Amino acid sequence: MTTDEFLAWAEGRPGRYELIDGQVIAMSPERVQHAEVKAAAYLALRSAIRSVVLPCRAMPDGMTVRIDDHTAFEPDALVYCGGRADPNAVEIANPVIVVEVVSPGTRSVDQGAKLRGYFRVPSVAHYLILYPDNRLVVHHARGTGDVIATRMVSEGTLSLDPPGLTVPVADLFADD
Repeated sequence: MTTDEFLAWAEGRPGRYELIDGQVIAMSPERVQHAEVKAAAYLALRSAIRSVVLPCRAMPDGMTVRIDDHTAFEPDALVYCGGRADPNAVEIANPVIVVEVVSPGTRSVDQGAKLRGYFRVPSVAHYLILYPDNRLVVHHARGTGDVIATRMVSEGTLSLDPPGLTVPVADLFADD
């Protein structure tokens, strides 16, 4: 299945899906912890954008990021900059930051196919993988050329430049 066929197929269909190499993958039901952390991440990114008044928007899960003609992911949160997306759009073409919250069933995909895929999108500057159980952020950042710099952070702040955000690590996780 192509990404265009997938988006047409998925629209209005109950449940959540992603497309990996032309294969439709149903997303498992979420645990409360997963939902709380992805909500916290979205709110932290939105708050960081508002505090520096950037022409960017944070989006919760539900938006599609097209990787190529046969792969499309639905991150748990994202940030894009520039003009506001069409209100009827189901995909964001130019995300700058993408966030995935790890769950037991998604760990290998988040660390493998999604890491490789998200950085195939030219606009992606940061890919954050959040580990709720130990409140750890693995921050992958696009460097010069094909270099992807990776660091693990469990306290302090994350500098996400571009677009110029500073996010407290604690704010990315749900309150206990």
